[in-house]
Parts: sequence; structure tokens; C-alpha cells
Amino acid sequence: MPGSDYERLPMTRNGYPAQHRLLPKPRTIFLFVKYTLPIIFVILLIGFYLYEPHVEIAFYDRQFVHKHIEPVAPLAKCFSESHVSPAYNLTQYVYGSKRTEVQAGMQMRMGLDCYDFAGTVQSPPGGTMRITQFIPGDERTQYHTYWRNDLAPFGPRQEWMLKSFFATQDISMSRLVLWSNGDLSHNHILQTYLRRYPDAFALKIVDIPSLAKGTELEGSELLTRKDAKAWVDGDLIRLLLLWNYGGVWVDMDSLLTRDLEPLLEHEFVTQWDCYGVYPLHFFTTHLMHVFIPPDKIYLPLNGALMRFRKHSPYLCEAFHVMTTSPPPRAGSTDWGALLYLKLWRRLIAESIPPFKILPFCFSDARSCRLDNRLPDPFVPDSKSSGMWTMGHTMEEGGGLDKALGKVFAVHLHNQWEKEYPKGGWVERLLLQRYDSKLRD
Repeated sequence: MPGSDYERLPMTRNGYPAQHRLLPKPRTIFLFVKYTLPIIFVILLIGFYLYEPHVEIAFYDRQFVHKHIEPVAPLAKCFSESHVSPAYNLTQYVYGSKRTEVQAGMQMRMGLDCYDFAGTVQSPPGGTMRITQFIPGDERTQYHTYWRNDLAPFGPRQEWMLKSFFATQDISMSRLVLWSNGDLSHNHILQTYLRRYPDAFALKIVDIPSLAKGTELEGSELLTRKDAKAWVDGDLIRLLLLWNYGGVWVDMDSLLTRDLEPLLEHEFVTQWDCYGVYPLHFFTTHLMHVFIPPDKIYLPLNGALMRFRKHSPYLCEAFHVMTTSPPPRAGSTDWGALLYLKLWRRLIAESIPPFKILPFCFSDARSCRLDNRLPDPFVPDSKSSGMWTMGHTMEEGGGLDKALGKVFAVHLHNQWEKEYPKGGWVERLLLQRYDSKLRD
């Protein structure tokens, strides 16, 4: 066939074009396997030795996102004068001036910027006005936390959260309430705190149907939702408790580092993380750049530390979102991070000042990049990475110690099975100081 492609290709003995000659020669393949692959392997080994790559991949159902996240539904009119509870001063709490600012207006992804900003949130000069007269426990600022005793017993590891509270907060003006789904009064650790702090510590059992009375959730089948991680029911309980009693919610897997009083004029949740788009150098600064993905676009907020007043219209609107959205998926943050995002977007869509969002480091500085997150609490200091390992940064009085004195808490993300290393920074800079303070 004159002019065909067959004419232009070398022919084999049986008359077919020798297409196999277009493939790499066996010797080329042999040299690649013998030399190139080992070189790549060695480079990877060196890279993993010098750097600690963290890669997070998340998959979002496009249909779910388009249907249940992106649309901005209307509010339930909880902020109208006819709906706001007499117990809530809308003019003061939402529209009134505040003495502190807890939102920087930028991401603060460079160096110690977030920690330094946390240090600007202080009580007024001369300190807060201390009330000398006795305040009954029910009239103090209520700090709520929750422990599901059917999942694990309350033990020494959980006790550290209690120690952090009594070592850092003004107990003449605050009370910690440990809620549970069962009776914890026979626990010998908790009995000690009940005896020592009769007006500043209490144990209570959660009754979800009673807490939901007067809300859109009253009588709803949604109140029976729970999962093995205590995520769904935990997210529900924190909102119901704050609605009924007001105050501050603190996750049990947190260690308080500073008095929260300067924050309490605001109602707030917290920022989930601060990853952003930032280059992580795998091999060398000139060879290859790997970019960490942006913040969790659909899960940017966290409720591990949150503050709302009794009968806050923000919570009223949150209950409306819960009743008009699909039921929460087991083991999800549908009633946590996703709920707060939906509510925040609805508020600004109707020109209502939203609740505040504390920057990541205020309570969740473990959720950030390697160069500015807190060191891993569960590995020895010698194996830690990031900026804290330079010089004497992790010693008493060093940079890490100063940063912990500026932020308000350290959230540990349910890693109950891990132990704090002996002599590590958590033990030296936090736990030992709690014990010392409580012995005074």
C-alpha cells in the first residue's frame, strides 16, 4: 500500500510493522531500574529524615455540599425583639461596645503572631473588679464539661482537666459543673473535689428532654441521636446546657492555661485550624515544593471551647438549623463545626453581628502547620519538631512557656490512650504547676 504508515515503519519477517521498536530498549529499562530508582529512593529517605511531612486528604460529597451547605437559608427571627428572652440583653451583648478584641482580622499564619495576639487580650488595667461578698454557686459563671461514663471510667487522666480549671480560674466567681449520662458521685477522685470545692464544683446528670423544653427541639426524635464517639450527643448537650444555664463550655480533653475572664464579654466558638496554603519543602528549597491544602472550607469552626449566655438568640437559631437540616450523621461534626458555619453564614446574610471566632492558638494550637503549632504533647521533647526545638525554647521561661502564658487552653483531641512523656513539656510547664498551685 504505497503512502501508508506501514511503508514508513521497519517490517518484521512476517510482514508486520516493527512497532515494538518504539518502546524503550531493555537496556534503558535496566539502567533506569539499576541507577535511577535507587537514587530516588535515597532522596526520599533523606527527605523523610530531615522533614516530617503531614498530608491530609478530605473528600466531600458534592451533592451534599450543593444541597445542604452552600445554600443560605433564612433565620428563625430569634433576634427580633418579640422573640428575645428577657434574660438576654440584646443591646448590650450583641451591639454593645467591648473592652477587648478577640478577632485579629487576618489569619496570623506567620511565626508567633497568633500567640502574641492572644497576649493582647487582657483584663483592664488594675485587673478586674473582685467581688468580696460570697456568690452562691448557681450565680457564678458556669463552666460546663461532659463525660460519658458508659464509654470509659473517669480516672487520673481526666482529672487533669479539673486540676487545670481550679489552678487557673477565679473560683470565687466561677463554678465547674461536670455533667454525665450516669451517676459519678461514687468516684473517689470526684469526691475529693466535691469536698474541697463545695461551692465551685458540682456533678450533674444530663436529662436531654428536660433541657430541650422551650426550644424547637422539644419532643423531637433528634434528641435520641448519639454515636460511639460521643460526638453527636456531645455537640447537642453543649448547646442545650449553654441555652439553659449560660456560661462556658470546655471539652474534657482540654487543659486550661490561663483565666478565661478577659474573653467572657464575648459569645464565641473557636477556629478549627490555620493550615492555609503554605509551602512545605520536602527535599530542598530549590528541588520540590509541596503545598499544604487550605483550611477545612466546610469545617472551619470548633466548639471545644465556646461561650454563650443563657437563652442566647444565637443558640435559638442553632436549634432552628438543627431541626430544618438533615439528621446528623454518626461520628460527624454535623451538629458541631458544620452547624456553626451554617449559622454564621445565615447571620451575616441578614446583617446580624455574628458570634466571635477565637483564633486557632487561643485553645487549639495543636491544629496548625508544623512551623507554628504547639509541640506534640505525647512525644518526648527530644523528638519534637518545629520552631520550639531551637535553643532553650522549650525550657522554663523559654518561648514555649511564654506562649502558653498567652493562650487560654490546650485542646488534645481525644487522645486518651496516650500518656504524657515523663519530663516532657506538658508535665514541666503545665501539670507540675497545676499541682503546685493546688497545694498552696
